[in-house]
Amino acid sequence: MSFLSLARFGWMQSHPRNDTSPSMGEARRGWGRTLIALFATLLMLPAFAQTLPYHTDPSAREILPSLSPIPAIRFLTTTDFPPFNFRDAGGELIGFNVDLARRICTEVNVACTIQAWPWEQAADALADNQGDALIAGLDMSPENGARFDFSATYLALPGRFVTRSADIATFDPATLTGKTIAVRTGSTHEAFVRRYLPRANVVPFATEVEALAAVKDRAADLFFGDAMRASFWLNENLDCCGFVGDAYFRPALFGEGLAIAVPAGNDAVRHAIDWALVKLKDNGTLDELYLRWFPVGFY
Repeated sequence: MSFLSLARFGWMQSHPRNDTSPSMGEARRGWGRTLIALFATLLMLPAFAQTLPYHTDPSAREILPSLSPIPAIRFLTTTDFPPFNFRDAGGELIGFNVDLARRICTEVNVACTIQAWPWEQAADALADNQGDALIAGLDMSPENGARFDFSATYLALPGRFVTRSADIATFDPATLTGKTIAVRTGSTHEAFVRRYLPRANVVPFATEVEALAAVKDRAADLFFGDAMRASFWLNENLDCCGFVGDAYFRPALFGEGLAIAVPAGNDAVRHAIDWALVKLKDNGTLDELYLRWFPVGFY
């Protein structure tokens, strides 16, 4: 299985409810052991990532958490969400989220445990006080918002254009009239292009893989879609294509990104996590983790 298959499985589906993409649970059920092996290869690739933009509130650096109520943080995660949380060939729990959870505990100077649960049971386990925080890509939907509080966003999910390498230098977002833009049909990214670029020639494809391949095959001038998923496709196609232009952050369309869920009302843990996220951004740790797990940056 190639990196192209990641998008075919609907990798990292965390879009708003009005998107027609598969649910997170449906996407997870399509994965196999071969997918996890891809990320072992990914970690050996050279890094082309940009540093992370600032997602957390900079003013939070002045808010010191009260550590007395939290002698430890019991993190819950899953094993089916590479490169965020999964088991390597030796069975060890690894990933961006796993590393981040451990760094949060180190920054706050509390004991830390990380326990893996099946995706279908993870949210209920958090609600049942089996853990203090869930770091597994839980959607910040109204339903989940009624059950849990969420930390600050630690990884936003922008939309981005991809084009052929030869066309990157001449890209101008003001001259897209008449350009052919490939999108995934029914996606919020398609809605974005149709709304803001009404004079472009929008060509929908069944999957993002097909839309990206259309750019490679010169059947389209540009692709617009989820930047994180596109970054994995680019790992195999660096000689062909690359990101171009700015990253577009539209939480109402593309999702609010990744945050850590805590039981509703557990402000001590949530404040400690938010404080740690600011410190980890300030001291470069978040950028370090991002560069490690996302060799082709999507910002």
